[in-house]
Amino acid sequence: MEKARVAELDAYIVLLVNGVWQKEDAGELPKGVELLTVAEARQDPALSVYFERPADGRERYFAALNTALFSDGLFIRVDAGALPEKPIHIIHVFTGDRNLLVQPRHVWVANRQAELKVIESIVTAGGGTAGGVTAGGNAKIWVNSLTEIIVHQDAKVDHTVVQTPGEGTRLVQHTTVRQKRQSLYNNYNFTFPGSDLVRNDLQIRLEEDHTETHLYGLYLAAGQQLVDNHTLVDHQKPACFSNELYKGVLLEQSTGVFNGKVYVHRDAQKTNAFQQNNNLVIGKKATIDSKPELEIFADDVKCSHGSTVGQFSEEALFYLRARGISEDMAKGLLINAFAFDVTEKIKDPAVEAHINQLISQHIPLTHV
Repeated sequence: MEKARVAELDAYIVLLVNGVWQKEDAGELPKGVELLTVAEARQDPALSVYFERPADGRERYFAALNTALFSDGLFIRVDAGALPEKPIHIIHVFTGDRNLLVQPRHVWVANRQAELKVIESIVTAGGGTAGGVTAGGNAKIWVNSLTEIIVHQDAKVDHTVVQTPGEGTRLVQHTTVRQKRQSLYNNYNFTFPGSDLVRNDLQIRLEEDHTETHLYGLYLAAGQQLVDNHTLVDHQKPACFSNELYKGVLLEQSTGVFNGKVYVHRDAQKTNAFQQNNNLVIGKKATIDSKPELEIFADDVKCSHGSTVGQFSEEALFYLRARGISEDMAKGLLINAFAFDVTEKIKDPAVEAHINQLISQHIPLTHV
């Protein structure tokens, strides 16, 4: 749990072990924000509507599996007009003394004119105990999680995900976001080496006019790790704006995948949608598959997408080495500069410093 903490971050801490909220470890919770376990929320008729089967279950197999088999998770509801002073830092710890399949389901609701800031840290415990659960060193863990977020009119949600699970972990995260009129959703996703496989499936539905969405992602992969990012931005109504920037650094024999799609419906006139995926392939046996997509049925829109794949700039390396910087250090500086376009978007200085520290930790000189 300690490795998930963010130094100097002033936040409300919520601990989940294998998808179950550890209430006994809960401290102060924000006013105007209701936190329940999913098991509790499902007993309330007014909340049970949030747990209906998703309409796209036939196409999203992992989400359908979670819907069929989930048992618990975290329910968050922010009252209309509530403006919590601090973010909620959710620490997900996955651990077990034998092979384990965990399928948590989370639902977050930001009501009208409310704000919600959430930072999720995902770790695995390779030994000792976490939340009273003993961890074995050789257990294989498959996490298949589903998070549903509803952002009502004039509401704002800032959502940061930091994925640092350990070896032997396969992490599949499906997130769906439904946005109402004049709402704002910001997503920052960071994936680091360690786990065997990470798949992020992010779907944003702009269901009413004048909504705004920003998606930023940075993935670092090493060893034989697979990092697989799939995003869908679904523009359903007019005068909406979306901006997406994902960057990847592929080390050693790792594999990266980016499949991003922007879908503009016939009624979604005056849409502005931008998408960019840039990749730095460093390992001689590393690979990247990048597929940005636009599917547009409206005629009055401004949309663009792009993808780049490259290696280190020889001119930049020469420039740095000519000033007395070693080759390994120069490469490390270039990687940090490459990631800066994403990390600078983080609004909390403590979280930004934490991400930059993780980047430095996961790019040892032996990798570059």
